[in-house]
Amino acid sequence: MTDHGSLTHGGVGAEYITTRKGMWGVKDGADTTGFSGQEEVVTIAQPAHRPYGGWFDDVVDILGELLTADGLRPDEVIEKVTTQYGELVIFIKREHLVKVARYLRDDQDLRFELCLGVSAVHYPQDNGRELHGFYTFFSITHNRSLSIEVTAPENDPHIPSIVGVYPGNDWPEREAWDLMGIVFDGHPGLTRSVMPDDWVGHPQRKDYPLGGIPVEYKGAVIPPPDTRREYN
Repeated sequence: MTDHGSLTHGGVGAEYITTRKGMWGVKDGADTTGFSGQEEVVTIAQPAHRPYGGWFDDVVDILGELLTADGLRPDEVIEKVTTQYGELVIFIKREHLVKVARYLRDDQDLRFELCLGVSAVHYPQDNGRELHGFYTFFSITHNRSLSIEVTAPENDPHIPSIVGVYPGNDWPEREAWDLMGIVFDGHPGLTRSVMPDDWVGHPQRKDYPLGGIPVEYKGAVIPPPDTRREYN
């Protein structure tokens, strides 16, 4: 039997989140996609161990030094560091996001001049950390990129806005709120960017109802998606 608490994914230990079966996760045998036998294990990378390799160690050390200089313990800000697929991803606590973003932009040894936006992800089974904000930063000076990931619970979906540090994040944050429901505190105008202003809910969350109406086709009635597919 597989120990889901300690999976290996691509040669890297991974934290088990859930197992999704079929194309849409349907559990009652009504999957109409033809992929009912498909099974996918959803994981999040576990912490990497030093040496991370290349310039990764230098960047993490610099962040640690800057946090210490500001009177903070690095292990109270940085939750974990992962290097899955050769990419540096630093998980930090959400309340320190703006500070870390300023470090990345302003420190002469970091110089990540660009933030390429934020991607919002919903993991309903990641209890207390259901909503993830994933930011990718690029350094023109050093020709390198890294990502910062922060999380928030569904019952408190707040992450600080970094528009004051990276103004180009204005629209990506609006879209992440519109479609996924993450509230970016301090954003100058957090309004809908895709859905109508009076829309209720956030349609890219995994638990958002698909809706639809029955469709008649050559004498048969195809039920609406809500009754035959779901995303959980």
